[in-house]
Amino acid sequence: MKKAAPFFILAAGSLWGCMGILVRSLNKIGLESMEVVAVRAFVTFFCMAAGLFFIDRRAFRIHLKDLWCFLGTGVCSIVFFNYCYFRTISLTSLSTAAILLYTAPSIVMVLSAVLFKERFTLKKAAALALTFLGCVLVTGGPGTASGLSAAGILTGLGAGLGYALYSIFGRYAIMKGYSSLTITLWTFGMASVGVLPFVSLPGIGSCFTGGAGAMGTALFWIFVTTVAPYILYTAGLSHMETGVASVISSIEPVVATFVGVLLYGERISLQGGMGVVLVVGAIAMVHLIGVGRDEKKE
Repeated sequence: MKKAAPFFILAAGSLWGCMGILVRSLNKIGLESMEVVAVRAFVTFFCMAAGLFFIDRRAFRIHLKDLWCFLGTGVCSIVFFNYCYFRTISLTSLSTAAILLYTAPSIVMVLSAVLFKERFTLKKAAALALTFLGCVLVTGGPGTASGLSAAGILTGLGAGLGYALYSIFGRYAIMKGYSSLTITLWTFGMASVGVLPFVSLPGIGSCFTGGAGAMGTALFWIFVTTVAPYILYTAGLSHMETGVASVISSIEPVVATFVGVLLYGERISLQGGMGVVLVVGAIAMVHLIGVGRDEKKE
């Protein structure tokens, strides 16, 4: 399981990179950013709850004293992060939204060093620098990123903070012995409650009144971009350092960029291609040279 952990994280990041498809398809039928967050949270929670009721009811069990962990992953991370990220996608291109989101690895590494005593080594710093530089190049840089605005920058940075908090609160839940299924279930349960004051339920219902095709499309992309990646990421996080996992999951902006190019006609330049190479190289670095291990020799 430990050897498979990096691949779980990589798969999760790749699936998250397809999130723009879900957001834009729901935007087309009139749902605003917070309503998209709500649909995603409700569907994920109820689908998981229904499945686990028959498969493994132990996944529902948590201690009341640990509820703060799931309030952290569900409200402080999912609700806040998703709103900011979806809003950024509406204000900018998919690739610009992704690069702003990926201030998260830096935040995760700093918080992990303080909270969990994870060592911040030179190799980690190098991998982090390569990741960030690669993401900047993928977008074409701040001066050329399409649709860049002050509002887009602020919501993008907010998304980065919220995204980082999932890894932090998720680590606390793992340390308390909870499985990836339990963490994902309760995360979206808390998110479903946390998002209620900010949405109109009749408005959300419009997502499922456009016929079986619209409903099937929404359910499919919610599973692909939410249920599967969160389970995979949390499972991978159980077997590697939080900071390292955040670097590996940075494959997301690369995938998001290709989704933008292939499906929405967004362009990628030569330097964008170089950025892709740097991000992939950073991911290979943390996996192949053992950045995630306890580096006693350094």
